[in-house]
Amino acid sequence: MSGQAAAAVSCDVLVVGLGCAGATAAIEAAEAGASVVALERASAPGGSSALSGGELYLGGGTATQQACGFADSAEAMYDFLVAALGPHADEEKLRRYCEGSVEHHDWLVGHGVVFKPSLHDRPTWMPDTDDGLMWLGENAAPFNSLAQPAPRGHRGPAPYYAGKVLMDALVEAAAAAGVETHTDTRAVSLVVEDGRVVGVRARRFGEDVEYRAARGVVLTTGGFVDNEPMLADHAPALLGHGKVSDGLDDGSGIAMALHVGAATRRMHAHEIALTYLPALAVRGLVVDGLGQRFVNEDSYPGIVSHAAVTHRPAPYWVIVDEIGFEDVPERERWGVRPAYAAEDLDELGAELGMPAGALAATVAAYNRDAERGEDTWFRKDPDWLRPLRPPYAAIDVAVGFHPGDRDSAASGNGVAGFTLGGLHTTPDGAVLTWAGEPIPGLYAAGRATSGIHGDGYISGTSLGDGTFFGRAAGRSAAGAVR
Repeated sequence: MSGQAAAAVSCDVLVVGLGCAGATAAIEAAEAGASVVALERASAPGGSSALSGGELYLGGGTATQQACGFADSAEAMYDFLVAALGPHADEEKLRRYCEGSVEHHDWLVGHGVVFKPSLHDRPTWMPDTDDGLMWLGENAAPFNSLAQPAPRGHRGPAPYYAGKVLMDALVEAAAAAGVETHTDTRAVSLVVEDGRVVGVRARRFGEDVEYRAARGVVLTTGGFVDNEPMLADHAPALLGHGKVSDGLDDGSGIAMALHVGAATRRMHAHEIALTYLPALAVRGLVVDGLGQRFVNEDSYPGIVSHAAVTHRPAPYWVIVDEIGFEDVPERERWGVRPAYAAEDLDELGAELGMPAGALAATVAAYNRDAERGEDTWFRKDPDWLRPLRPPYAAIDVAVGFHPGDRDSAASGNGVAGFTLGGLHTTPDGAVLTWAGEPIPGLYAAGRATSGIHGDGYISGTSLGDGTFFGRAAGRSAAGAVR
């Protein structure tokens, strides 16, 4: 900060960052009667949330699920998520999230979020339709034996990237609730008086501005995938890969909180995504650089991605035959074309640099199971099992894909990701010290925090976690009268 006196802005609750967590925190605080100012360092709100696929993981028997003919329960949702997001998922937060999911769905709908009552029933990262419900691996092994399957991916009415329509609705609801938004404003540090966080120092168009919050500050500034030194220290598995973000997930909110004694949790945790096409993979098989199959291809794509990048040698290939490739409608191929093709698997394996005979042996084992209608290795759904016949093709996942008019999320090697660890918070959003004590006046939510995740990830659990616990943080801050 410069030596000049800073301009001052006062409010009851100050929200730093206006993505999905910030928007819901601001709305709840305002509807609880607090005056709310939201700071956004970009020129418009939305953040990484607006650039996302737009899925919110909701269940327990939402109105959208019921309209599509699916029964569900909070217990089944919890059983699936504790397995899919583990090991070491935050079970206290997860239990609250699942038990409050129906109410959260209705709150979102009541604040302008639209979920069309139709199901997208085909494997994909993001539907090319405006369907409001999709499967996110609940019906694939081993999860279909651990909990009653039900589709829980709720999304706005837009093909591919639906994050913008979600954020448009939430930003509009925040404005209607009376939230005052200051864009192009970068928070620099927290203001602490008598052991309590009472505001932030910020920069806006070259001017120093001090924001004072009578009740509390809520940090919803996103993760730290764009901060290379922080990645090297905490989540090195993401180094060298593409980044799923708006370019501003630099850990600034986490750093500000650390300076006033905050604790972090599970900073190593991350999501990894391979730019492979699920619609093609389920019709064939995914193999590693040694020609070995290692997963059931009808799994949620994030599970396939983690299994590959964290446990198997690169490069990664989708192997299909001509019948399987042609079975996918062109619109759903996202511009993907085979990198290699051959009549003979030994020839194809040699072109891919695999050990002699490895790919042929893998496909032979797969074909034997497919002919019997049972995947004895990985329990792929029998509906997708079919022996592969020549000619064969190999699709290089490093090439990426181009859904809609957006470029591939990957950067050169077909791998992209983001961080899941962050500030240690209570389920109500209070930021904790290393001693486990709440820091008075300081709250946080979204990817700036360690939320419901352990070492696993399912699409929709970032926007779901962020919006749900953003609301909790906003309520807590509004009620914390100094």
